[in-house]
Amino acid sequence: MIRRHLGLLRSLVVYWRPGRQRGLRRLYAPFVGPGDLVFDVGAHVGDRSAAFASLGARVVALEPQPHVASWLRRIVGRSEGVTIREVAVGGSEGTARMAMSAANPTVSTLAHGWRERLAAGNASFRGVRWERTIEVPVTTLDALISEFGVPRFCKVDVEGHEADVLAGLSRAIDALSVEFVAGTLEVAQACIDRLEYLGRYGYNAVVGEGRRFHFDRWLAPDEAREWLARGADAASSGDLYARREVP
Repeated sequence: MIRRHLGLLRSLVVYWRPGRQRGLRRLYAPFVGPGDLVFDVGAHVGDRSAAFASLGARVVALEPQPHVASWLRRIVGRSEGVTIREVAVGGSEGTARMAMSAANPTVSTLAHGWRERLAAGNASFRGVRWERTIEVPVTTLDALISEFGVPRFCKVDVEGHEADVLAGLSRAIDALSVEFVAGTLEVAQACIDRLEYLGRYGYNAVVGEGRRFHFDRWLAPDEAREWLARGADAASSGDLYARREVP
């Protein structure tokens, strides 16, 4: 219990530090405006959901960890236009086992093989422990679209499960982001493959918890794949952004 509280406290300090919301609003302003719909998949403690809402968006925030979701409700649950669902997102509807890390709730995951590859390929994660699993409900992006509509932007940060989330999407959307982590960059590669199956996209990246784009232009799919294959400029983690190209 103490480790779980300390883990949540760490998340609150990292994701709600002074000045962060201003940077997130600047980052997302080109993608999100008043009245737009956003899916925040892996909402955690709600910093991104809050930024989307402050830009005037309607936000569907999805967080399957019960103790994290309770904090998410406290922090952004009363914000206008924010809907919270205590559910995971994957390739099909049903239930799944989530591996839980009490001290590091940001890395609780449905991607069980990813944990072993991560420990072997990324030194900064070698001290992480997943002590138990819980069963969580799972929905899909297609099901969310059927219920809420097509999002203008979708943020996906689900610790190695990103490609599975996109497997549950059968249409192109305007823009989205997926997390990448050194040692498991093949997940981001698979996300590009899926997105290119659905439509035509340009790509950029934000390294770590930064709030500015890494490249001064949007990359073609093969350029983004090559960047990942070279090791993503040795970034430990970050987010790959995809912006739909006009035919």
